Amino acid sequence: MPAAFKINSPKIIKAWSFFDWANSAFALVITTAIFPAYYIEVTSDEIAIGSIVTSNSALYAYAISAAYLIIAALSPLLSGIADAGGRRMFFMRFFTILGSISCLFLFFFIGMEQLWLGTAAFVLGLIGYAGGLVFNNAYLPLIVTADRFDQVSAKGYSFGYIGSLLLLIICLVVIQLGESLGLPGGTFPVRLSFLLVGIWWIGFSIIPFKKLPADQRVPTQGIIQKGFDELKWVWSQVKSQDSIRQFLWSFFCYSAGVQTVLFLAATFAEKELNFATFELILLILLLQVLAIFGAYIFARLSRKRGNKFSLNTMLLLWTAICGVAFFVDGKIPFYILASTVGLVMGGIQALSRATYSKLIPEGTKDTTSYFSFYDVLEKVAIVLGTLTFGLLDQLTGSMRISILMLTLFFIGGILLLRPVKFK
Repeated sequence: MPAAFKINSPKIIKAWSFFDWANSAFALVITTAIFPAYYIEVTSDEIAIGSIVTSNSALYAYAISAAYLIIAALSPLLSGIADAGGRRMFFMRFFTILGSISCLFLFFFIGMEQLWLGTAAFVLGLIGYAGGLVFNNAYLPLIVTADRFDQVSAKGYSFGYIGSLLLLIICLVVIQLGESLGLPGGTFPVRLSFLLVGIWWIGFSIIPFKKLPADQRVPTQGIIQKGFDELKWVWSQVKSQDSIRQFLWSFFCYSAGVQTVLFLAATFAEKELNFATFELILLILLLQVLAIFGAYIFARLSRKRGNKFSLNTMLLLWTAICGVAFFVDGKIPFYILASTVGLVMGGIQALSRATYSKLIPEGTKDTTSYFSFYDVLEKVAIVLGTLTFGLLDQLTGSMRISILMLTLFFIGGILLLRPVKFK
């Protein structure tokens, strides 16, 4: 760590938050608001892969599963190497460049003829997005003291929601007023929004790249073995600390539900409730605004009643959301339901990251390796959740049953959180 580096520095915290501002554009525009509906619209309802025929919505869910399976396999090793070799920033840059370039390639995804180009670019974009977060999260315990974890984590997510919201509004203007602005018609305005995401992502990432503590590299000889050794040591520490281990199991379970809802809510709205692209964007705008407030509301609740109480409150709300979604049959009720999703979406993500940071032993230097277990469990949870969703969608032909089954993940998360003890 550079000698000039100061913990709790407002400038460093702001720069760190700008990484969320930059890459959350991908999470919002590509994975939530515009691309899911676009993928369903420009592809056939049924797609043959060899002798297997699957729906386009199921294939989309499988693509998410594949991306997170790859990053789940890679991130523990990369995190170990990052800690042992002092390469946090190196890998954060690598995954950011991979993801942003993949967004640029989505511009060339026009229809079924480019199905595999579009699917592959989407998968690589997800890998870039998820991979960068592993190393960004690991900076949190390094740049602030434990008493500020909740506040700074919420600030990062709020930056992400505000930044991505601004870009989504720009994309909305491009899509709705494209032709009056002199742009070509057809799918061009929508594909232009994918291009804007890639430029936004890499452009604003320059801020944390320049301001966050630089890598302090060590000799690279035997670095892979050092990476494995680092992971073995951290795994032994995790196994010996009951609260961390118990929290990670709970986090794994409820993340399968949370992340699957966030990834596939727009697909559900488009396919089951016939939402148009413009209506979906309005829905997501509402969701993002409420998520900003949700992150701070539940951070404040955790200060008054504790992290466990706040997390349990949100998990009960998530359970109710999925139960009600099974019966929703109309756009207005879905808008109301989505408002609740917005509040708990911001809260659960920010508080989960802050809670885990609190459980890591104070003074730990190997934060990237610790966060690798957190991130890997989240990635595997996404694989489990989206794969379950896709299989049920393919077997039953109903996304409603898939949504209803997600309640089991939230109930499991509540039960597994019970024995976790906080200082």
